[in-house]
Order: sequence, then C-alpha cells, then structure tokens
Amino acid sequence: MKPLATKHELILQYIKEQPIGTKLSVRQIAKELQVSEGTAYRAIKEAQNQGFVSTIERVGTIRIEQKRKENIERLTFAEVVNIVDGQVLGGRNGLHKTLNKFVIGAMEVEAMMRYIEPGNLLIIGNRVKAQLSALKRGAAILITGGFDTEEEVKKLADELELPIISTSYDTFTVATMINRAIFDQLIKKEILLVEDILIPREHTYYLSTGDTVKQWYELNEKTNHSRFPVVGEHFKLEGIVTSKEVLNQDLHKPIERVMTRQPITVTKNTSVANASHIMIWKGIELLPVVDEQNRLLGIISRQDVLKALQTLQRQPHVGETIDNIIFNHLEEFSDDKKQDIGYLFEITPQMTNFQGTLSYGVLTSIIIEAVNRFTRFVQRGDIVVESLTIYFLKPMQIDHKIKICPRILELGRKYGKVDVEVFNNDTIVGKAMLMFQVIDL
Repeated sequence: MKPLATKHELILQYIKEQPIGTKLSVRQIAKELQVSEGTAYRAIKEAQNQGFVSTIERVGTIRIEQKRKENIERLTFAEVVNIVDGQVLGGRNGLHKTLNKFVIGAMEVEAMMRYIEPGNLLIIGNRVKAQLSALKRGAAILITGGFDTEEEVKKLADELELPIISTSYDTFTVATMINRAIFDQLIKKEILLVEDILIPREHTYYLSTGDTVKQWYELNEKTNHSRFPVVGEHFKLEGIVTSKEVLNQDLHKPIERVMTRQPITVTKNTSVANASHIMIWKGIELLPVVDEQNRLLGIISRQDVLKALQTLQRQPHVGETIDNIIFNHLEEFSDDKKQDIGYLFEITPQMTNFQGTLSYGVLTSIIIEAVNRFTRFVQRGDIVVESLTIYFLKPMQIDHKIKICPRILELGRKYGKVDVEVFNNDTIVGKAMLMFQVIDL
C-alpha cells in the first residue's frame, strides 16, 4: 500500500510538474490546491532550496530546470539577476534559460557580432544598436551603469523570450561578481555530500515496527549485517536495532520494544566530512539518512564514508579554498642535526588580517594540516582533531616564512597528543597543544 502524501509533498510535486519558465505565486498555489498560504509559502521555500524554482525581486518565483551537480557552474538568467541585483526590463519569459557564455561588448558592433552566439549573455552599456543585433543573434542582454533601453529593444526581447537585465554596477564589477559566483559554485561542487555516497532505501535492508526479533536474525543471516534501521508508517524512521539489543531476547518479541529510539541521523545535504566526524566521535558504524519529514532515504556506513574521503583527497580541485592554498603551500623540511621533520609556510596577503599579520584562523588551519601530515608520516593514518589550544602567540608578518615543528607527546592506536612550535627566523612565535583521534578503517 502506497503511503499517503502530506500537503507539503503534494505542493512540491505540483511545482515539479509545472513547465519550465512558469511563474508561480503563494496565492495561486494556495487557491488551486486548497491549502493555507503559509503551507504554500513553506513549500515554495523548500523548492527554492532544492533548486527547481528561483525567486527574483520585482519579478516573482519562476520554475527553473534543476541543475545536476556536474552542471552546477552553468547559471540561469534568473540567477544572474540575483547576483547583480538587477532589474528585468524585458524578456521575462526567458529567465529560466541557462546561459553558456558571457561576452563583454567593448568593440564596434560589426566586430562584436563575430563573438556572439545563441545562449550568450552580452554585458554592455546603453548601446541600442548593439543590443538589437545581439538579441537577433539569440543572446540575452545585461546593461551596466543602471541605464534603461528603448521600447523597440524591450519588445524584441519579449518576442524572442531573451531577458534584458539592467544593473547599477559597472562592467568590471559585474564581470567580477559573476566570476565569483561561478567560482563559489565550483567549490560547492567539490564538496562531497551524503547524497553522493548513500545506499538508497530500495537497495538496502530495514525492519518495520511490526517485525519481531526473529526477522532481525533472518536479515542478519541473509546479509551478514548487524545493524538495521526500523521504520513505521510512511517510512518514518522510528529507531535502529543492532546485535547488542537483540542478544538473549525472545524471538517473538516485537522489534520496537528492543530497538534504540531517536537514533542519530543525517540528511542527504550533510557533508561527508561532517558525517565522518559524527561516526568517529560517537563510535557509530551506520547512519540512517532521512528527509525533512524524518522518512528513511537510505543509509551510509563508516567504511563507505572513510573510503570516499580518501578518494576525494586524491582528486584535482577546481576551486581553491583557504585549506587548498594551505595544503599547496606547506613545504616539508628535515633537520639532520636534530633528526626532526617540520613544515615551512610563507605568509601570503590572503592569509593576513587588517593589521597585516597572520590571521588566527589561518594559523589554526596551518597547525592542523602540519600535524595531519606529520602523523600520517609517522603512523600512516588520518586524524580527527578533538581539541586545539594555542597557549603562546606573537604576531607573524606578511611575506615572512614560518616553520611549524610538531613533536609527539603521546601516540596510541586510537588517540594522540602533539605539541607544536612555530618559528619565525629561529625565534619562537607560537606554541600549541593538539589532541586527536586516529581514523581506522
């Protein structure tokens, strides 16, 4: 029997079924589906979070094509409007379309047309002739400097369903803002999420609240797994049951009487790194993945998570975060006299605070990365930081090269403690104590 859908789910399904480019409103959805405006509003917000509608000021909410993760660097015209704080002058029906290239109109019209293709966005000032020519070639228009345009241009844009967007920013600022937005999306693309590695509910095993301990043993024999989620009506997660709970229990005892209620869960949008921390700190081997209504979507195992993280470390990165910069600029050195290993790091302008000295947050990241590399060299394993205390600190200036020297105080199979000294021109400028757990597969 198929579970009944909630009002929230029905609205989301209704929105998904609308043609791409359809304009939606809270009032319209509330009237058509006979729900309250509050319920309709929450569903539209959820649809926006999931990426299949876009809300634009002074325009409204538009149904757009949901982007796959691999195509996240492609922007729709609706997203461009939000990025540049723009105003739509014409061609509203084309806001859902995806653009493929930006062209800056900084030459004569005839020369410019050689570079313009259908699906492009021409960034230009108040040059009416160039705007008309670009529209005829299938390109949308982004007018900088806050200028308006002629009614003739607006009419043609409406006919061709190609947006004309006006922004108060200059051309250089607009190009920078759009590049920044694409760069940020590329970084998000690289972040491994639970949805990328989860085993879907259809391909995994679970128990129902109406099952007995006997069913657990049958699944255990079939799969060799010892942990199973327990679901109720509508696939709502009610608990989790492991070999520990069923030990010495009557085979006919209901599973809901022995299971652990309110288990720790994650959503599909949780990062894999965060999930690994939860698993390691809590000593959990399996995590159920649920949606907003606490319905089971699938599971992730500790082994899958750690393997995914190890694979990710070997992948090339397109967008560079602060951590990527630190990773690439940290150089290993060895002191033959003391038989010690340490790391060199040059302080770049991006790493400094307003005083021109090394940012405390960046210093923390440098110390953690240095210790991670050091312990990997000593023990061939990854670590999860439990606590970090910087108990001595002096300013470290821009363009200076600092030395980070970790010293192991304790290192066991599960835990470790490291003392870290930071030098600048052989003068000690920082001391830290770091405690961590060792990741084992």
